[in-house]
Amino acid sequence: MPLLFIAVFALTRVVGVTAPLASFSAAYALMFCAGVYFRGRSAWWLPLGAMLVTDVALNLYYSLHNHIDVWSRATMIYQAANYAAYVVLIGLGRRFKPQSSFLALLGGGVLGALLFYIITNTASWLFNPFGASEYVHKSLLTWFNALTKGTGGWPETWQFFRNTLLSGGIFTALFVGAAKVSAESPADKRAGAHADDSESEPDVEPKPEGAEA
Repeated sequence: MPLLFIAVFALTRVVGVTAPLASFSAAYALMFCAGVYFRGRSAWWLPLGAMLVTDVALNLYYSLHNHIDVWSRATMIYQAANYAAYVVLIGLGRRFKPQSSFLALLGGGVLGALLFYIITNTASWLFNPFGASEYVHKSLLTWFNALTKGTGGWPETWQFFRNTLLSGGIFTALFVGAAKVSAESPADKRAGAHADDSESEPDVEPKPEGAEA
């Protein structure tokens, strides 16, 4: 299951290169579900490692193909904020159990996507790594604008917000649904049914013939 999650995530990042859609990503769901389903330290290093490898590969692609300076200080600050948000999402997932209901896990995935949006946009407003004029003055109003409108020359951030919640919900539903379906194999179910039947029948020794009641 962890390998399946990682494979689906990597595929969505490859598709995102050829058909980009702002903030529509499986990353938010992967980080949350890793916290829920992955065991021990793998809940941290496996999703974050997959993100790091794909980020490096995408940076090389954009650098060579689109001639974008992806290794600039501003870009590194922006990506560091993303990784901080990913850590929060994994930590949120650790507060759930695989046995939690589908709706509870779906709600957790959507909440994680919401937290990611707030954290990353707040970091962009606070650190202003790309020198946006809209974020020079720090106030409650400019922070609110960062969460709703954003900076000039880019799609308004409410569109990122919409896509973040949609992708977080959709991919969380897919991951959780796959985990629920594969949690117990048909053979395990049959074995469990037989075990229940045997436990329900009392173990009574036959009485010898002629014995008094």
